[in-house]
Amino acid sequence: MKRKFLTAGVILLLLFLLFFPGEALAATKSGMKLWLNTLMPTLLPFIILTGVLVHTDGIKKIMSPAEPLFKHILGLSSYGGYVFLLGLLCGYPMGAKLASDLYTERKISRREAHYLTTFSNNASPAFIISYLGHACLKDRILPHTLFLCFLISDLMCMLFFRFIVYKNRTIGIISDEKKETSQVLSSGTILDVSIMNGFEAIARLGGYILLFSILAACVSHFWPFSPHLKYIPLSYLEVTTGLSLISVCDLPFTVKCILSVTATAFGGICILAQTRSILNKDLHILPYFLSKCMNGILTGILFCLLILTKVI
Repeated sequence: MKRKFLTAGVILLLLFLLFFPGEALAATKSGMKLWLNTLMPTLLPFIILTGVLVHTDGIKKIMSPAEPLFKHILGLSSYGGYVFLLGLLCGYPMGAKLASDLYTERKISRREAHYLTTFSNNASPAFIISYLGHACLKDRILPHTLFLCFLISDLMCMLFFRFIVYKNRTIGIISDEKKETSQVLSSGTILDVSIMNGFEAIARLGGYILLFSILAACVSHFWPFSPHLKYIPLSYLEVTTGLSLISVCDLPFTVKCILSVTATAFGGICILAQTRSILNKDLHILPYFLSKCMNGILTGILFCLLILTKVI
C-alpha cells in the first residue's frame, strides 16, 4: 500500500513537472535557495564538528561540569544536554540528527534518544525571529514574546513526556543497556568520516526540501476549494512555503498569526520526513510526531491566550 501511494505521488509530480514547468521551476528554485542559503551554512558545520566530537569523546569532556544540571532539571545525560543545546540553537532537524548519531555510537540509550526527539527538534530562534517574526509577521509581534511562546510550549511537552509517558525523573541512564566502545580511528580518518557524513545528511535534507517544494506548488495549483483554505494544508506540508503564502493572503492578521505559529511549532510533513530519514532504524518516529502535534496545539493555545489577555 505504501509503495502504491509513493508511485502515485511520483507520477503526479512528474506530470506536474511536464505540464506546468514554470511553476515547478519556481518551486524548485525556492526550495533549493532555502537549502543552499539557510540549511547548508547553518547545519553543515555543526554536523561535521559534532561528528568529530562524538568520535573523540569530546562531548563528554565539555559537558561533564554541567551534567548534574541537565540530570536534575531535564533528566538528561551530558550527551543529552549537548543535543538539547544544539537543537535549541540550530533548529530542525539538528536535534533529531544528534540524538540518532549519539544513539548509534551508544553514547545515549534508546529511551533517551526517543525522549530527546520530543523536545529538542524545533524551529531555531533565528528562524522564529528573522523569518516568522520579521519576514512573515512584519515585526508586529515582539521577538521575545514570540520566542517565549515557543519555548514555553516546548518545555511543557518535555514535562509531559518525561513524567507522564516515561514516568521517570531521570531519562539519561544507560546502565540497563550494553554500552559499546566505538572503534578507535586516526585523526585524519575521523575528520574524513565526519565530513562525508555531514554532506550525506545535508544532501538528503536538500532532496526532501526539493520534492516537498514541488508538491506544495502542485497542491496550490490544483486546490479545488476556497483559496483561503489552501493555506492550512500548505503550511503543514512545507512550513517555509506555507508561511510565505499565509503572510501575503488577505486573512485577518490575528488568524494569520495563529496559523503561522501553529504551523511553525508543528514543523510540517517535510520536516517529519527529513527527521525520519536521519533517525537510526532502531528509533521510532511516533514519539516525535506526537510531540509535534502536541507542541503545535499548545503553541496555538498560548498565542490565543496572549491575544485574549492583550499581552500582544
